[in-house]
Amino acid sequence: MTTIERRGLRIRVLFSPEEIAARNQALAVEIAARSGPEFLVVAILKGSFVFAADLLRALYAAGQSPEVEFMSLSSYGAGTESSGRVTVLRDIESDVRDRTVILVDDILESGRTLAYAKDLLVARGAARVFTCVLLDKPGHRNASIEADFVGFDCPDLFVVGYGMDVAHAFRELPFVGVVEGRVSELGSDDDGEHPAG
Repeated sequence: MTTIERRGLRIRVLFSPEEIAARNQALAVEIAARSGPEFLVVAILKGSFVFAADLLRALYAAGQSPEVEFMSLSSYGAGTESSGRVTVLRDIESDVRDRTVILVDDILESGRTLAYAKDLLVARGAARVFTCVLLDKPGHRNASIEADFVGFDCPDLFVVGYGMDVAHAFRELPFVGVVEGRVSELGSDDDGEHPAG
């Protein structure tokens, strides 16, 4: 089991760069088969930016040329628990009427943010709205939504890396990992509590 040390913390690799790259290629093929030749990718910021970029390159390799937009939504505020209220911080500029849209997000957990974004695009007249997430963590679902395309089923752990953060840290990691404890605890056999809960 691979672990690294970063910012004084021990991080265990959950999904490696190689596993993620292979899954992105497979997702691109799945999306190409279901979405048709022309579609719009809407990446939900900030957490999905690395996943969306790699997925777009995989879609190119699969023979697709989607347009790309970005939407920033928030349901967390300054904490780590969802407030339940979704706010649009940055909206897309494109007209989605009669178009196929692929919503891309990093993780599907409560489902509130993704459900809100999907409902918003449907209300604006999108012909079809598919959802694609890197990680699906179904144990905490509060909205009636399931992703159409899923990279990995995620255990009930707080994950970081590959665009996902805790307190603005660890987005740069090339893998998805779990913060297990402080480096000073490396001699201990029991896992440390994640600092953010």
